[in-house]
Amino acid sequence: MSKTNRKPHYQVRRFIVLSVFSLAIVGLLWRALDMQVLNQEFFKQQGDARHLRVVAIPAHRGDIYDRNGEPLAISTPVDTVWANPGELIESIARVPELAKTLSMDAAALKKKIKQNAHREFLYVRRHVEPGIGRQVRQLGLPGIYLRREYKRYYPAGEVTSHVLGFSNVDDRGQEGLELAYDDWLTGKEGAKRIIRDRLGRAIDDVERLSAEEPGQSVYLSIDRRLQYLAYRELKSAVKEHRAIAGSAVVMDAQNGEVLAMVNQPSFNANDRSQLRPGVYRNRGLTDVFEPGSTMKPFTIAAALETGRWHPRDNVHTEPGYYQVQGSTIKDVRNYGKINLEEIILKSSNVGVSKVALSLEQEQQLDMYTKLGFGIDTGSGFPGERAGSLRTGNLSEFERATMAFGYSISVTPLQLARAYAVLAAGGVIYPASFLRRDEPTQGERVMSKKTAQQVVRMMERVVSPEGTANKASIANYRVAGKTGTVHKFISGGYADDRYLSVFAGMAPASNPRLVMVVMLNEPRNGEHFGGKVAGPVFSNVMSGALRLLDIPPDDLKIASKKSARENV
Repeated sequence: MSKTNRKPHYQVRRFIVLSVFSLAIVGLLWRALDMQVLNQEFFKQQGDARHLRVVAIPAHRGDIYDRNGEPLAISTPVDTVWANPGELIESIARVPELAKTLSMDAAALKKKIKQNAHREFLYVRRHVEPGIGRQVRQLGLPGIYLRREYKRYYPAGEVTSHVLGFSNVDDRGQEGLELAYDDWLTGKEGAKRIIRDRLGRAIDDVERLSAEEPGQSVYLSIDRRLQYLAYRELKSAVKEHRAIAGSAVVMDAQNGEVLAMVNQPSFNANDRSQLRPGVYRNRGLTDVFEPGSTMKPFTIAAALETGRWHPRDNVHTEPGYYQVQGSTIKDVRNYGKINLEEIILKSSNVGVSKVALSLEQEQQLDMYTKLGFGIDTGSGFPGERAGSLRTGNLSEFERATMAFGYSISVTPLQLARAYAVLAAGGVIYPASFLRRDEPTQGERVMSKKTAQQVVRMMERVVSPEGTANKASIANYRVAGKTGTVHKFISGGYADDRYLSVFAGMAPASNPRLVMVVMLNEPRNGEHFGGKVAGPVFSNVMSGALRLLDIPPDDLKIASKKSARENV
């Protein structure tokens, strides 16, 4: 081919190539114009979406303190390890390093990541110590991130677990006072916008969108010192008497504050493996029982309130049993003719039954209702039971058995609150687990004279001649009543299974503290309330009186001891 023939061909090729390059340049210029000018906001948003994130700022859950400011529940900062499986899958070979750091099974973790490869968020391990969190961060694994959270910690462990309850892994209350005051304790999360690098690491805080609001702290009526004391003594008694369970409640008679509440068996809320439904229920408010002879003082109070009965009035109890509608009510022995005070001292079922049946049904039941039986105590504790008090048309036998604590069921807290009425001179207060900083208005349900008369009667129960001399406290006057209750079983009452109960107050001259102790089915051969529950009352109450600096009201014992030493 000649040169003249090839020249036009080369010119056409050059024109095509130059045109293509020109169009490419124009396209690039147009794209740049589109990205930088026409659609700048759109692409800025796309870039921000890849590097800007709005993250939550965790809020601190409010702490729980005892009445003296001692911490009972606190939230400590921890790290939660999470993953973006889509990113981590590219470095799946390094997962064993992560598993080793977190003390996890490497094969199981690999499988979990592969099964969730389509997800963008996956928890790897919740609530690890900050030191372990730092080790995870140092691994530099793509797709592995840390999130700051809070973990609940209970310094007193199992001593306060039944009262406090516990929160879940997300720091929300699940049981006990953690649940009751969850709205107060739970904080409000904040939010902030951050910049992440290509590995997803936060490199800068752009702006704070909203501040976090920590939860409110709660101050309880519980005194941690008394709580430890009651827990130690109850646990020791349950073990000594081989009881299947037990409860104890200490109340301030002057305002209804619960100063201590303990149960056995217990659990440690710091160890989540112990969180089983049968263990963490608070027996002091959820378990009901027939109170037995601890009801007798209230029946006597109902009689005194009528004005027709007086402490020295006599009741014939011979021959030691009493027929009521074809059923027999028995005493331990024939007490003969005894007065109201001796009915409480000797714990006569026959005597108190005759007193009860001398009253109108309304007079008897009205007293029980005013004392809070059959209704909850107003404590606000989740799951609290109201017990059982029948108020319909009752038979004489039912009324008689109610008089000495059968055909009625109560909780330990209900019984303690009723005894607090006697201690407070006839005034009832709502039970409270919160510290009361202001005077509390109570309701008078019994005359002061009646309450004081019954308290004086109960003092003899704790004397050497009474059934609860082991509940006595050196240098203090004590008033109380024992209860030894046959357990109700399917088909009736067991002959060899008991509840051992003691309810009392001190100092009896001006009662400040009330305590109820109940041991469920002691099995070491001893079952009488004065011998099983009485010593627990004595040990706890003597320590409580000293800790609260309540002055003695009976120094006769100390005086006699001093006289002997000087001889």
